[in-house]
Amino acid sequence: MKEARETTELVKRAKGHDPDAFTELMQFYMKDMYRTAIAILSNDPDAADAIQDTILAAWEKISTLKDNRFYKTWMTRILINKCYDILKQREKEILFEKQVDTAGGRDPAVQEDPNIRFKEMLAILDEKYRVPMMLYYGQGYKIKEIAEMLHIPKSTVQTRLDRGRDKLAVFYESRIV
Repeated sequence: MKEARETTELVKRAKGHDPDAFTELMQFYMKDMYRTAIAILSNDPDAADAIQDTILAAWEKISTLKDNRFYKTWMTRILINKCYDILKQREKEILFEKQVDTAGGRDPAVQEDPNIRFKEMLAILDEKYRVPMMLYYGQGYKIKEIAEMLHIPKSTVQTRLDRGRDKLAVFYESRIV
């Protein structure tokens, strides 16, 4: 309870354009933001970009937050939107690269990625299962909050959590055998 009161007070101060309070809020939620961004984007540079864009948007729009108690939910929704913007941009870039590769006659090279194992773990689940699971298990959001953030019914969140758990269980059982 004390943590919630402190966060609400920081949000109130940040709304008053106190940069120190806003910085403290961002530092407090940085790990949660990273977990969410990496769950959606699967790589550090894009996750860092999404977080940076989120911080800027949150600072610029903090006065639009209606209820200070819901700061984390509000900020996470901004982050998810920024992540989806990056995914859309990535798709456009991939289409463009394929057109250039086809036109230029080059073979598209597979790039080495130092985080390949981490990406493989995240790739076990489709994004529609991965994001709710990260929000629920990684950050402790309630099903109702996740439903609001993702603009889907609570029953859909519950179903995706159930199916995500089932898919992980099947995956890990098949690796043990």
